[in-house]
Amino acid sequence: MAGAAEAAAPATTPATTLILYCGKLLDVRAGVLRGPHSVIVEDGRIVDVSPGRTVARTGAEIIDLSGHTCLPGLMDMHTHLSDQLSPRSQLERVQLSTVDLAFRAVGFAEKTLMSGFTTVRDLGDRGNLTVSLRRAIAAGILVGPRIYTAAKAIGTTGGHADPTNGILPELAGIPGPEDGVVDGPFEARKAVRQRYKDGADLIKITATGGVLSVAKNGQNPQFFEDEMRAIVETAHDYGMIVAAHAHGAEGMKRAIRAGVDSIEHGTLMDDEVIALMKAHGTFYVPTVSAGRFVADKAKQPGYFPEIIRPKAAAIGPKIQDTLGRAYRAGVTIAFGTDAGVYPHGDNWKEFVYMVEAGMPPIEALRSATLTAARLLHIEDQAGTLEPGRWADVVAVAGDPVEDISRMGEVDFVMKSGHIFKTPSP
Repeated sequence: MAGAAEAAAPATTPATTLILYCGKLLDVRAGVLRGPHSVIVEDGRIVDVSPGRTVARTGAEIIDLSGHTCLPGLMDMHTHLSDQLSPRSQLERVQLSTVDLAFRAVGFAEKTLMSGFTTVRDLGDRGNLTVSLRRAIAAGILVGPRIYTAAKAIGTTGGHADPTNGILPELAGIPGPEDGVVDGPFEARKAVRQRYKDGADLIKITATGGVLSVAKNGQNPQFFEDEMRAIVETAHDYGMIVAAHAHGAEGMKRAIRAGVDSIEHGTLMDDEVIALMKAHGTFYVPTVSAGRFVADKAKQPGYFPEIIRPKAAAIGPKIQDTLGRAYRAGVTIAFGTDAGVYPHGDNWKEFVYMVEAGMPPIEALRSATLTAARLLHIEDQAGTLEPGRWADVVAVAGDPVEDISRMGEVDFVMKSGHIFKTPSP
């Protein structure tokens, strides 16, 4: 896929060699928590991982994490760094410019990195601002995670990704493929090529209605299968993976048969959907955090427009149970939260919800490291603490396998060998 750059804005200038003394180390490939280990970092990559305390090398800087558990940098496969939901969100669609949103995104990106997420997929923005955000972070101008962005999501006329839903016709205009709105296979292919031209890394489509769009139905299929197949074939030709937002089962079935790489949300998946996902090797990105957040806010009068409120109340609470069923059935699950629907920086809560749904802590952690790297096709670069991988390392006090809520207490963040957060003395 079109790659996000590996460079990061350094909070510290790295020494030639860094040695991390970890009290424990999470081996996500083996699925075990190991004892004291040393992780040696040079030029932004891990060069050695060995048990115990490695003898210090001349000129090396020692980072003492002996009271911590070291893990690979975390990955969130469903974020929206360009926005954050609030009761003002509908009005802000016509009040805030792309520049306004970009300035807010700077803070959201930093919060995300400081919470331990060194890599994210961004699945829908406005004005391609996350393409520019990705570049600024990679150039060292801003602090944030490594970004793989879909830029503007692709939908159908009146569909979940139609940016003119709920806006007066005289103000809205008629959006087309350049705006991510398509009807028919020809326009679908054109929209993918436009995303490629715009600098997107991947494609996001809205296979069904959505909870937060200003429309009555949140689960109806919104693409025909030939349209989705045109998108997937074109995207794969350009080396781009395809993520499909989907709540209703029929939309999921069409998307999976068309060859999408991941299903996002998947709220109302049935046994046939589960069987199709397993047969096609489709990843599932649940986003329980968003479901729980909108279900809670639906109880507050005035938080959502009335056309959205019943959808949030009905769809939101179901995602956690769906995750549990999918995990027990053997569907491949990658970590994703829909950050921006809930406040940025709280991404870690998804781990707690996953464990509540029945995933063992080690599997929840694997979903945000090795499995997420596989979804992005970067498992040879990230997702494990192994020689040759990017030096993306986070550390938490205590044992997150014993107590998954420890993931809310990330004390150390390293991305590409640069240290952004260290434990308090």
